[in-house]
Amino acid sequence: MNKEIRVLELGQRDYKETWDFQEELFQNVLNIKIKNRRESSELPTENHLIFVEHPHVYTLGKSGDLSNLLLNEKQLADKGATFYKINRGGDITYHGPGQIVGYPILDLENFFTDIHKYLRFLEEMVILTLEEYGLKAERSQGETGVWLDVGTPFARKICAMGVRASRWVTMHGFALNVNADLGYFDNIVPCGIKDKTVTSLNVELGQAEVTLEEVKAKLKKHFTQLFEAKLLES
Repeated sequence: MNKEIRVLELGQRDYKETWDFQEELFQNVLNIKIKNRRESSELPTENHLIFVEHPHVYTLGKSGDLSNLLLNEKQLADKGATFYKINRGGDITYHGPGQIVGYPILDLENFFTDIHKYLRFLEEMVILTLEEYGLKAERSQGETGVWLDVGTPFARKICAMGVRASRWVTMHGFALNVNADLGYFDNIVPCGIKDKTVTSLNVELGQAEVTLEEVKAKLKKHFTQLFEAKLLES
């Protein structure tokens, strides 16, 4: 059982290029598991945690509704944004500068075999991180992700999540708004939820900008504790 997780810092990277990279890592882990099963061997599987910032992009999950994208192709181009239908769960979301996007490529058989628990751990990592900034973040029943002021007319989402898993190997992940341009969310029905808004950490703190590296360090700390893992920095 390998509980070491290699952290891969990609900086600013095109969405499709990053998606292809995820798929490569994902398939490599699957191939080892298939080989182990076929040959009754016990080769260790690797775990990865990718951190990246994307240029403006909208992604639609496999169960999503295309009508939740409110722009046509020309309008997308005018906004300097791209659009992809992808193979994660969930509906439509936005990624862009000022957002911390994390993609854990984990073999959950190294940790626990429970997708529900996995998602709750990702949410808890963000909740604990935001608590360090004095914010009371919560889950919203039936709505994956992390929210503020749940159960009030002011409920707003600060972190979106959507994952894919096969043979207990995960990909895709979470997107935490830190210094995000919230205007880009006006071009979609975020996650297909029509009666709630989105927010960003800098807005909640009343700051022009929050240091991304500081937030990332807190996310890593809580990720390590929750998964009882060892992070290997590249």
